[in-house]
Amino acid sequence: MTDALSQIRRIVSARTPEAVWHELAAALKPFGFDRILYGATSNRREGSVGDIQDVVSFTTIARHPGRGREDMSFFIRTPMFRWVMNNSGASSWRWAEEQFAKGLLTPDEVAARDLARKSGLCAGYVISFEEPGSRRAAALSMIAAPDQTQDSIDAMWAEKGDEIIILAQTMHLKIQSMPLKVHRRALSPRQREALEWVAEGKTSQDIAIIMGISPGMVEKHLRLARECLDVDTTAQAVAKAAMFNHLYANPTGEPKR
Repeated sequence: MTDALSQIRRIVSARTPEAVWHELAAALKPFGFDRILYGATSNRREGSVGDIQDVVSFTTIARHPGRGREDMSFFIRTPMFRWVMNNSGASSWRWAEEQFAKGLLTPDEVAARDLARKSGLCAGYVISFEEPGSRRAAALSMIAAPDQTQDSIDAMWAEKGDEIIILAQTMHLKIQSMPLKVHRRALSPRQREALEWVAEGKTSQDIAIIMGISPGMVEKHLRLARECLDVDTTAQAVAKAAMFNHLYANPTGEPKR
């Protein structure tokens, strides 16, 4: 088995989104990318990813857990974010420098570009994943190690770019098939169960009998689920929970027996 196939196998075999992310990060280091950032949304609007709390994000940039949202908020201000929102495929960060040289960046993009360079984020590549729905968007930003230049990364990409894209796409498809963690309070097991029964067309009375609780307690679970997901109706809660693969999920990530 080739090294690339071994890496793909490890990504596909990972049992949690965090494990998938760990495998991709390890696979990309030999190519010269020592920091990476991934973001995905199902609430895309014109030039926007929607509510940042509903963006699925993973990062190796931050030194502390929970910084994924902060890194994603910064990426949204960069020139490469504009490229991602208008294109699919891969692009060198050289594109941003070319836009800067032509005076085509917005003031916010210039400020983000300058801050990135001061922080040592000087060279890299970005992949914008092609999505089947108009409301969906996902991207992977790969930051070159300090000893790399954009010229060296571009030369490497000309030879190994297709392999990297396949690794990244494998990660993306795997993560999108798993229960996704977003920047909101998690549903409790009982809240999730109540939503699952609603999704199957059960009434509050039906659910109360099935779960062995009162109809009032069913309504409480559904109300708290709506609050967790920041929606107004139970139908919206079911839709959003399904969007994040939270319904009928295997909470342990263990394989079927």
